[in-house]
Amino acid sequence: MLVTLTDVSKGFLDETILEKINMSINEGDKIGLMGVNGAGKTTLLNIIAGILPCDEGTVSKKSNLEIGYLQQNEALDDDNTLEEEIKSALERTYTVRRLMAEISAKMASVDVGSDGYKRLESEYAALDNEYTALDGYTADTRINRVLTGLGFRDFDLKMKTSALSGGEKMRFGMAKILLRNPELLILDEPTNHLDFSMLAWLEDYIKSYKGAVLTVSHDRYFLDNIVSSIYEIEQKHIYKYKGGYSAFIKQKEERLRVLEKEYDKQQQELTAMRDYVSRNLARSSSSNSVGSRVKALEKMEIMQKPNPRPKDIHFKFDYDVEPHKTVLTVKDMGVHVGDRVTGKQLYDNISLEVLCGDKIAIVGKNGVGKSSFLKAIMKRISCSGTVRFGGNVKVAYFDQELRDLNLNDTVIEAVHKQFPTKTDFEIRSALGRLLIEDEAVFKRVRELSGANRAKVQFCIIMFKRANVLILDEPTNSLDSEGVEMVKSLVQREKERQSLVIIACHEYEILKSLSDIIYSIEDGKIIDVVETGEL
Repeated sequence: MLVTLTDVSKGFLDETILEKINMSINEGDKIGLMGVNGAGKTTLLNIIAGILPCDEGTVSKKSNLEIGYLQQNEALDDDNTLEEEIKSALERTYTVRRLMAEISAKMASVDVGSDGYKRLESEYAALDNEYTALDGYTADTRINRVLTGLGFRDFDLKMKTSALSGGEKMRFGMAKILLRNPELLILDEPTNHLDFSMLAWLEDYIKSYKGAVLTVSHDRYFLDNIVSSIYEIEQKHIYKYKGGYSAFIKQKEERLRVLEKEYDKQQQELTAMRDYVSRNLARSSSSNSVGSRVKALEKMEIMQKPNPRPKDIHFKFDYDVEPHKTVLTVKDMGVHVGDRVTGKQLYDNISLEVLCGDKIAIVGKNGVGKSSFLKAIMKRISCSGTVRFGGNVKVAYFDQELRDLNLNDTVIEAVHKQFPTKTDFEIRSALGRLLIEDEAVFKRVRELSGANRAKVQFCIIMFKRANVLILDEPTNSLDSEGVEMVKSLVQREKERQSLVIIACHEYEILKSLSDIIYSIEDGKIIDVVETGEL
């Protein structure tokens, strides 16, 4: 047993998020954790990781359990090089390696068989045992394997982490945690920034991982390939299913079918008992039977209706004026990230012209510079060449890293700072259409799930009434329902005469939205793909 949760409950602002959660994680388990956005998945992970306390219940852990936790917004030290970040992940391994080298050097200068030599020999043996337990002798091989698998094979390890893109930072954070080789590996949406080859590598890595793995993911194929059981948080409670995603779907349907029958049967019984009481309450001859039914009603545990229909998200991006015919002109654009010595040239001499009504997608492997291309268009990073928007253009930008949000603001403050003339009623109404309701608007942004942070950003974009949308990986933090929401949104945007530029890995979104797909490869836009060819 690694972790056991017994009757764990947790709430925020008098709202219960998790209630009476019972769950266990054993050595070697591969577990998927599911639930709609806001169900409490990240809260549960934080409780297991020891970041948050529970309000009620107990969390029992194996003594000295090492947990590696990849959060949705994994942080790196921008002042560190990639090499320094790796060494921080394997700090004890590198320390023991250095101490062994120092003792070995001392032993060379001491007479063999002397007391001093024997003392050093004993110290070296103890360190060697620890080094073996740390897998120190395979450390360099593991580093190469993990960095190659996650797309860093050709990266200069002397470069600063600040030169990495948002997706690269997330992947490098994952590399650090994998290299630590913890007994329990917790991954919160690990597939968000992986291309197909990296995803296949991660699946193989997790399958052969000796420790336990607990992962949140909306990628059904990923879950089918790696997990042997799934826990789902639903209506504050948790339910366990055997197998991967496909097995989970079948088992959940069967569970709900049984519950619906039990619920309907109880409702019929309640109706009959209440009807009997109302008809016979005034009759003295039936007072005993009426009283027994009243007591039975009072004692009965009323079932909640299973599988209630979730609320629908309602939002759209309106604008006031049409942009001029030529919306965007890019000529001889080049982008270099990092400093002159350790940085890299992402691309140069990119030229394109985008017209009103075009729907553009930017695709390419992770690290080729999709996000940097969008940031250069938005003048958020410097670039060479010319970038010019046409007349009547008003731009709204969705940053996959959500850097425009202040983590210390409440939700309503985050929106109000952008639009001070909007009333609280207008802001709360807009947030409500995105299912951020009631007391949730007073939560700090840092307390929100990645999906709800994205929704706050979408709310801000709605209020901007922009006729040009630039969206950088808008589905990364969303669950399967959220991805469907974005698909519906972009399908509606298909009818607009405005411009949409999107960087995205979701095939269905690219298929439904884009008229033209630009592929960035080898530092250039080398292909213009018609949507029908996907």
